[in-house]
Amino acid sequence: MDLFILESTDLNASTIIIRLLLSTLLGGLLGWERESRRQNAGLRTHIIISVGSCLLMLISIFIPQSFSDYPNVDPGRIAAQVVSGIGFLGAGAIFRLGGSTHGLTTAATIWAVAAVGLSVGVGMYGAATVVTLLLLFVLAILDKVEKKFFNAGALKILKINFQSAKIETSRILTILEKHDIITKSINVLQSKNKQNATIKLYVFVPEGLHVKQFYKDLNELKNVGQISLGQDF
Repeated sequence: MDLFILESTDLNASTIIIRLLLSTLLGGLLGWERESRRQNAGLRTHIIISVGSCLLMLISIFIPQSFSDYPNVDPGRIAAQVVSGIGFLGAGAIFRLGGSTHGLTTAATIWAVAAVGLSVGVGMYGAATVVTLLLLFVLAILDKVEKKFFNAGALKILKINFQSAKIETSRILTILEKHDIITKSINVLQSKNKQNATIKLYVFVPEGLHVKQFYKDLNELKNVGQISLGQDF
C-alpha cells in the first residue's frame, strides 16, 4: 500500500475507502468482544457506530475542502455533535436490575468506538489502532483480573415466600452472611389480604455456595414457604 495515501490530508477515493475499511475493522474487533459476552450492543452495532462516525468525520473534512469560499465552515462541528449524540445511544445499553446498574461498560465502549471512528476519519490511524488494542486489553484481560481479585459473586434473585405477614428479616440476613452472600437490595411484598408475604433480595452468590445447606438453613425460618434462587444476570 502506498504510504502517501495513508499520510495524505486531502480526501480522494482511495483515502476514503481505506479509512472506512479500517474503521470497520477496528469497530468490529471491539464489537466482537462485546458479542462474545452476549451484550445487546455487539458486533454489528459497534461496526455501524465506528463506520458512521468515520463517515461523519470525512464529511467534516470534505466540506471545508470543497467549499473553501465559505470561511465560517467548521470541520469540527459535526464531530462535536457525534460526541454528544452518541451518549443517547449509549444510554440505551444501560438498564437497572433492582439496586444494580448494568451495561455501563458496553455504553462506555459505544462512546469509545465512536471516538475510534472519528480518529480514523481524520487520518489518525496510529491513535485509533492503539486505542482499540488498549480497549481490547481492558475489556478482555482486565475483566479476568477484576473477577479474580474483586469478584463479589454472581448476581441472583432470591425469593422467599412466607405463610405469614411477619418476616424474620434479621435472621435471613444472618443466614446470608453465614454463607458469604452479599445483599444488594431488599424488597418486601405483602399480599392483598396481608396473610402472606414475599421477600425479594438481589444478592451476590459466591461460586462455592453449599446450596443444600443454604436451603436447609432458610427452611428453618418460621412460616417459610417456597424458596427460589434465580439465575445469573
